[in-house]
Amino acid sequence: MSFLSILFALLLEQAWPLAQLNPVHNSNRGWVRWVVLKFDAGKAQYGWMAWSIAVLVPALLAMAIHWALLVYLGWAAAVVWNVAVLYVTLGFRQFSHHFTLIRDALYAGDETLARQNLAQWMRMDTFNLPRREIVRNVIEYSVLSAHRHVFGVLTWYSLLAAIGLGPAGAVVYRISEYLSRWVNRQAHPDEPPVSASLKACCLNAWYRMDWLPVRVTAMEFAFVGSFEQAVDCWRRHDAKHPADNDGVVIAATAGAVSVRLGPDDEPSDGQVPQMSHLRAVVGLVWRTVVMWMVFLALLTLARLLG
Repeated sequence: MSFLSILFALLLEQAWPLAQLNPVHNSNRGWVRWVVLKFDAGKAQYGWMAWSIAVLVPALLAMAIHWALLVYLGWAAAVVWNVAVLYVTLGFRQFSHHFTLIRDALYAGDETLARQNLAQWMRMDTFNLPRREIVRNVIEYSVLSAHRHVFGVLTWYSLLAAIGLGPAGAVVYRISEYLSRWVNRQAHPDEPPVSASLKACCLNAWYRMDWLPVRVTAMEFAFVGSFEQAVDCWRRHDAKHPADNDGVVIAATAGAVSVRLGPDDEPSDGQVPQMSHLRAVVGLVWRTVVMWMVFLALLTLARLLG
């Protein structure tokens, strides 16, 4: 079931991009705002309560619907529900759309447009950014987005699908990621204030939730890229920054495609970011998607034969 659900969800997301509709982001924001307004009382225990309600209630609801469909309507209905859950939690076009706009602008020689698109995507000042730094930022943000919107979701969905809880894994990961961004956002007068306790709880929970997926993604990048260099960059980064999950993905990418990424003080044997590395990163991401599909297909086949 997990292989079919993921395959259909990825195909559907490519054919009908949810990023253009944006209802999931709005529903997430409305739900999170309501929970924060009602349960964030400024103490650690209330912070964990708010996080648990915001994340676990939708996950339990997704699982309840999954099991109800499985029991009363059968396997096919449960597959359709799993596809629907994955469709709204995956987001391949969340990064591919912006990546393509910036890449095409750079190929056309329009660095001003590339900077504008990068600034809009990353919410950063790109006015004086040189070309190589545009490429570096695009690569780093693209692989992080691919991890958070695709590979991290697939990791938690697949892990919990083994015990019949696949939809819950996808929902928990997606809302945890959204909460970590939402509590770190710039304060807005129309939004409820976030206490320091809730912010700490959300960021701590996200670090723990993402610890395993980033290492799975890093290992996948190593398998489909330059294995020895990817593992070496990952190992050196982990020794220097053991609490930096995002850095693990970036370091593995740097080694996998032999490009210099991350802070300037990071040890790297890669090349200065160039346009050719954009093509290499696209290939890296797609090979990883194919590897996921092959792995899940073999796992499903083994389960059927066993």
